[in-house]
Amino acid sequence: MQLSVPRPPEVLEHGPATLRRWQFGDEEAAYVAVIESQDHLRPWMPWAKGYSREAAVEFVAGCDRDWESGLAFNYAITVDRTIAGSCGLMARIGPGGLEIGYWVHRDYLRRGLATAATAALTSAAFGLPGIDRVEIVHDELNGPSEAVPRKLGFTRAGERTLDFAPEAGTGLGVVWRLDRPAAVAG
Repeated sequence: MQLSVPRPPEVLEHGPATLRRWQFGDEEAAYVAVIESQDHLRPWMPWAKGYSREAAVEFVAGCDRDWESGLAFNYAITVDRTIAGSCGLMARIGPGGLEIGYWVHRDYLRRGLATAATAALTSAAFGLPGIDRVEIVHDELNGPSEAVPRKLGFTRAGERTLDFAPEAGTGLGVVWRLDRPAAVAG
């Protein structure tokens, strides 16, 4: 007997962003989006260096596995059905919490997509049973990533060493937290 894992909706919409679950067939589009954004991503995302088609295939397959197991819920950020980035909810901060991660394609910067995607993910996270907090972690030198939790009312909750130090950063992560609003508790 397989236990049912609560999952967020497969499609989320907020402002200019439509998020949809990554799916088989997205491998080439994921690869192209990362490769076109190499100069923008590589300084902050250690996985972007040397990104390959094989990495894109594994990414999409991993998204499917993680979705089914409940370890992570990863979405393509889309604008007019074009992949404009990626974001996700990850169960890696302990019981009751989900961490949000995001990146945006270079051609879609400064359009509010990371903020819209994060707002959609935050709402979806608090719609899941047992989730009482959401966190975002970024390198202390990554100002654009810091702007997102600030805009959405997250509180700076501390620091932790990142698993992988980015090229442009120090490896010290700033942790931002938003607790479930009291009106949503339950």
